[in-house]
Amino acid sequence: MRIRFCWFCIVFLLVFSSCKVTKFVPEGEYLLDKVEIKTEQQKVKKEDLERYIRQTPNSSVFGIWRMQLRLYSTAGRDTTKWVNRVLMRAGEAPVIYDEAQTYLSEQSLKKAMENKGYMHAEVSSVVTTDKKKTRVSYFIKENTPYRLRDYSVDLQNESLKALAADSVNTLVRRDMLFDVDVLNSERERITTNFREEGYYKFNKELLTYLADSAFRSNQIDLEMRLLDIEQDNSDSIYNAVFNKYYIRNVVFFTSRDVGTISTNFNRERDDFQVETQDKYILVGDKERFLKINTLVENTFIEPHKHYSDAAVQRTYTALNALPPVKYVNINFREVGTDSLDCLITIAPAKYLSLTAEVEATYTEGYWGVATNLGTVHRNVFKGAESLSLQGRLAYEWQGEGVLARELGGQASLLFPNFLMPFTSSDFRHSIRANTEFTANMNFQDRPREFEVKNFGLGMKYGWTQSRYRHTLELLDISYVDFRVEDEFWNSFIETNKFNRYNYEDHLITRIGYIGSFSTFNPNRPLRNHLSMRYSIETAGNLLYAFNNMLNSKKNEDGLYTVIGNIPYSQYARADYNITYHQIVDENNRFVYHFGMGAGTPYGNGTVIPYERRYFAGGANSVRGWAESKLGPGVYQSDGTIRGRDYNQVGDIKLDINAEYRYKMFGILNGALFVDAGNIWTVKPYDTQPGGEFHFNSFYKQIALSYGIGLRLDFSFLVVRLDLGIKLYDPVLPQDDRWRLKLGSNDFALHFAIGYPF
Repeated sequence: MRIRFCWFCIVFLLVFSSCKVTKFVPEGEYLLDKVEIKTEQQKVKKEDLERYIRQTPNSSVFGIWRMQLRLYSTAGRDTTKWVNRVLMRAGEAPVIYDEAQTYLSEQSLKKAMENKGYMHAEVSSVVTTDKKKTRVSYFIKENTPYRLRDYSVDLQNESLKALAADSVNTLVRRDMLFDVDVLNSERERITTNFREEGYYKFNKELLTYLADSAFRSNQIDLEMRLLDIEQDNSDSIYNAVFNKYYIRNVVFFTSRDVGTISTNFNRERDDFQVETQDKYILVGDKERFLKINTLVENTFIEPHKHYSDAAVQRTYTALNALPPVKYVNINFREVGTDSLDCLITIAPAKYLSLTAEVEATYTEGYWGVATNLGTVHRNVFKGAESLSLQGRLAYEWQGEGVLARELGGQASLLFPNFLMPFTSSDFRHSIRANTEFTANMNFQDRPREFEVKNFGLGMKYGWTQSRYRHTLELLDISYVDFRVEDEFWNSFIETNKFNRYNYEDHLITRIGYIGSFSTFNPNRPLRNHLSMRYSIETAGNLLYAFNNMLNSKKNEDGLYTVIGNIPYSQYARADYNITYHQIVDENNRFVYHFGMGAGTPYGNGTVIPYERRYFAGGANSVRGWAESKLGPGVYQSDGTIRGRDYNQVGDIKLDINAEYRYKMFGILNGALFVDAGNIWTVKPYDTQPGGEFHFNSFYKQIALSYGIGLRLDFSFLVVRLDLGIKLYDPVLPQDDRWRLKLGSNDFALHFAIGYPF
């Protein structure tokens, strides 16, 4: 395996390094090979200036290897051959140096420096050529910048003046650079806050600055003023701009043919029906597709209150998020001198869907067939409630006339609001929330092995506030009932080849919270951003409290039991993950990830349930190991008949990852990565020797790996293939832990959907 991999690398490098990147550069012209910016004082960040460069070289990996250009250059000149056309489409044509673009870049850079306050900045360029390649260097001499000596506000409207003169929140301060971007941001800040007070017709273009720089000392006196507008009578533009508007009515237009609805909602039509709730009015088909109270709960534009841009945006977001809604349009109509009618047009979407799948399976030498059926109704009670039903039926032939079967189903009902008692309507209206109920059942019959019944119930709340997303799992019950054949038990469970917990009756009643946060801005995707995810959960506490209060008897293992003498789990667990994206350019980025989690059993629990424990290795962990093949600690598996050791799970997990992602060509992207991590147990379990966590030794047990990956990015779906290679294996003897001489067991290939973090 090592030899084949090396030969592949050699062939790959030979193909892409032997082709001349100037192959398709016409005679007398030059390939733009490099562009750089050099500043004398380095007062302005180069990354802030790079976007003003009009012509940049071909994209590259690590800034040195132009993979897409090299792929393009491998094509032949005969475009009638399909292979040449494919290579050209997949690659990237050479960027030919254009002198005019260099001149325009100089002007753009000079203007950018002026906007930052460097009015006398000097920008020049030096172009050097070597054979058929050109290098452009832009030199910027900042010179002395202009700064604000004084800042004042001259606005007649008292409310507007108070916002502009706010010394705490203002962005404009004395001695700052005369930065046009900051001045524009200040106009936007004032306008946003002023419109939030109901000034519907006000816009930032009405705010202007008067700058006085007559002191010849690179200092400016700046005054904010109002653009000259008429002030001669009550009907003037001035009075309209400073008129505070209130919402009179909110009118919803809902119809399967929204184009036929008249905006004159007082007009009666035989095919429409009018329904009112306070100052909310619903006009639409006689057969409603949404109840008026659902629309009201998801509308933040409120009658009797003043106009607000934020309320409009929140209404757009909330209504568009309703499953049966196709699109939303919001308009306002003036009524009198200070009132607005809000007109909201809502078009319905198709809210019933059916799915059917048939699949063939092959597991441990046995062939099988399965079918999955599902349906989703996104407006089951005409209040935007989503009902999802799914069923599964599977058979597996195990030879000698033995047929294993599986039958299962699950249902979920999602309400687009908080179904919580003792909460005010104002609270429920203040946040975007939903409530979901779930239920599932599964039955498996594997003759000669076991029969298992699995039942589950759940209830959870979800809500969003700004950049934060919250999920409160108020109830999650899982009940498993096993009947295991004696021969199977004696052969696999008693011998510890399989995890005993996976074949015993158990009950889990847990509650949990999951939160997430992200600074990603879809309007500025090339800015560095981070995301966090954190969670905490506990199980069995309420049952344990009842057992204690009732002084219940314990079983022979010293545990409380419930239905059918089944012991229940009791534990606590917490997780934290953070990912940071460092954007180099649209084709290159570094992504860093840190994750940790810890859990412990207590009370009625001797071990955390298997499905809630951690594993290491796999496509989203330390990729030099296969899934669940690393740890815990220095525990070393001796293998099992079915190829998996169920003891390779733990109660503590650490993951540290770094990945360089780069665009190759077309939808194909590449990645180089380094991973570190492991899992540990919180107790010295007999079945997991060497797995316990100790502060004085855990750092010696952190495994290391590196590797290379390929991704097919379809924008809506990412298909990933990663090859991980072990670098440090803590399980091996001391002299063999650093894997400098690789063997066949030092590689792991992973196929996955989506990015690892």
